Amino acid sequence: MKMGYFRCLLLGIAGIAPSCGSSDQQLTLDQLVQQLTATQGLDGDPVDGRVVPAITSPKASLGKRLFFTKALSGNFDTACATCHHPVLGGGDALVLPIGVDAVDEDLLGPGRTHQIAATGFDGGPTVPRNSPTTFNVLLWKDTLFWDGRVESMPGGIHSPDSDDFPDVDPLAAPDLTATQARFPVTSAEEMRGFSFEASGENEDVRDHLAGRIGNYGVGAGEITEDWLPLFRTAFADPTGTAEELITFENMVEAIGAYEDSQVFVETPWRDYLEGQADAISDAAKRGALLFYRTPAAGGAGCVRCHSGDFFTDEKHHRVAFPQIGRGKGDGAVTGDLHADFGRERVTGVRDDRYAFRTPSLINVSATGPWGHDGAFLDLETLVRYHLDPETGWTNYSLADLPAGTQTEGCVENTAVLVQEFVDGKAAGKIRLPVVRGFTDRQVTDLVAFLEALTDPRVLDAAALEPWIARNNATFTDSLLLEAHDEGLQSL
Repeated sequence: MKMGYFRCLLLGIAGIAPSCGSSDQQLTLDQLVQQLTATQGLDGDPVDGRVVPAITSPKASLGKRLFFTKALSGNFDTACATCHHPVLGGGDALVLPIGVDAVDEDLLGPGRTHQIAATGFDGGPTVPRNSPTTFNVLLWKDTLFWDGRVESMPGGIHSPDSDDFPDVDPLAAPDLTATQARFPVTSAEEMRGFSFEASGENEDVRDHLAGRIGNYGVGAGEITEDWLPLFRTAFADPTGTAEELITFENMVEAIGAYEDSQVFVETPWRDYLEGQADAISDAAKRGALLFYRTPAAGGAGCVRCHSGDFFTDEKHHRVAFPQIGRGKGDGAVTGDLHADFGRERVTGVRDDRYAFRTPSLINVSATGPWGHDGAFLDLETLVRYHLDPETGWTNYSLADLPAGTQTEGCVENTAVLVQEFVDGKAAGKIRLPVVRGFTDRQVTDLVAFLEALTDPRVLDAAALEPWIARNNATFTDSLLLEAHDEGLQSL
């Protein structure tokens, strides 16, 4: 079936009239898409030979339990899954996250609010960047986080604990996933809180949490659960002691195995590339042509940055998205500290200001809101803005953001970065194409193509159940995140 379909395509491309059971118009559209994707060397499989841990493996199973326990937060109120829940696309479905000190610590998604009297509250979300999805984190080769502050380097991995950029971190884990898992617990807004190890360094936080889980050292007696049997199983050491096995290094290795098991790449687009002609709609096929064609050829040139089967070049680009939320304390405008300079904060390079990592587009329709600060609530708005940021900013409506989203300094800061985008484009420093004049149908087609990049499993709570920790006869965690939405439906 598969070979017959592509033999038909090849005959048509060669000018031989095939009998394929499709109209000439349909065949022509398929041929055009096939020609474009062939030039890109695509086969639809971004896994590229990597070994995906089974979610049922002992190490990933332990990682799942650690990912869902609030014992890893300083004040016992936040888990990794608070901002990266599988049912919420591996994120939190919020424009910007609310980590510690939520009114209802088990309420995820819309409706989650911050305690007004808690430390650090400024009227809205307390984490300045959108929660990136953990789905397919295994497939990143070069960098993690929006600004790439965890990055593979010759000789090791650079991290926020490195002395300087591009120095490697001698305490980094062996891979990107486990290395990034070292940092959410050290962020006061995300998991650490403002009183836990308040005067300690990052390593003090990590050592304390390991002692808490292992019931030794400074963390002894802080929880009642016995985690040691799980670690003995996961690390195949039936006689290992807590001090030997329940180390922070082993904890992030297990969490990394759990996150790496979240590979969801069985998309309709992949099915189409593998020969199922009806796997995607005609609108999605037209959208693919727009995605892969250059602006000179009538397309949007999206593939310039969203390249390969993983749909990212893993580089950092200035795309002039609005600056909403509390920002990172950068002063784009004199006297204002609500900007986020992005990649420049890592590298110190002025041309990296406002640059953020190109996200993968696999599962994009399930992982919104979109942008480094969640500024886009739907894909159509995102696409329209992305095509022409200068016009997009003129049409952008702050009123569409959820109530409480901080917008102080947004207009001034975004005006500055949009002008820098325009100037950078004129100077040849901006890779993003500017495309004007797209019709509503073309935008709709592009969105249809993006929607075809989502694995149906990530939209199916039952299919995601193996990745959700539940209390059972094997292990009961009194600090398990038992998440629910604002309608009190269990997640």
